[in-house]
Amino acid sequence: MNVTACRFHVDARSPGDFPRDGGPEIAFMGRSNVGKSSLINRLLGAHRLARTSKTPGRTRSIHFYRVNERIYFVDLPGYGYARVPRPMREEWKGLIESYLERPGRPDLAVQLVDARHAPTDLDLELDAWLRDRGLGRQVVLTKADKLSGNGRSRALGEAIRRLGLPPSERPIPVSAVTGDGIAALWRVIDAACAARRSGTTMNRPSDDGGTFEAGRAEGRIGPRRLAETP
Repeated sequence: MNVTACRFHVDARSPGDFPRDGGPEIAFMGRSNVGKSSLINRLLGAHRLARTSKTPGRTRSIHFYRVNERIYFVDLPGYGYARVPRPMREEWKGLIESYLERPGRPDLAVQLVDARHAPTDLDLELDAWLRDRGLGRQVVLTKADKLSGNGRSRALGEAIRRLGLPPSERPIPVSAVTGDGIAALWRVIDAACAARRSGTTMNRPSDDGGTFEAGRAEGRIGPRRLAETP
């Protein structure tokens, strides 16, 4: 996709704030300080569009960004930040569940995992929830520039092992600093947007080995710990 325009759309603090125009939605989710905002900025070529901070847990609502006036990038609050009071974590939890439990939404869940560390129990829980929900998803290993070539290979292997990923769901290592992996991730995003427009439900593997799963599944279990501490 050639990004010609991008802008902040809405700071959603309740389900009533969610867009309802039917456009494709690409949701970025993962632990606090995993690099969601930096990755969104790199993908869009907009250095300061999504807010970045050295203080984890700053995002306290769901941020929607409008891309080319037809799709949405969605920045969900990071989970697992210990310094956030429990009542606020519960509030975030309800908001995240309200967003993720909408039928057919998001069109693609980009699950971010820090490449420098093995997936945590919370990462595993989110992965299981996305699978049970039948949502299209892509696992992305962020901050890959911090690792050597051998380090990346080990990180890929550990993520595949811990998350139990089949060969068709290979994670994509990315770096918001160097741009590594950005083109591969865009191919998966483009496939998700194309599937929304055409209404297809077939799996579409990316050129990098990742898979966009457009199928849907029934069931309404919730990510019980997404906004809680480990």
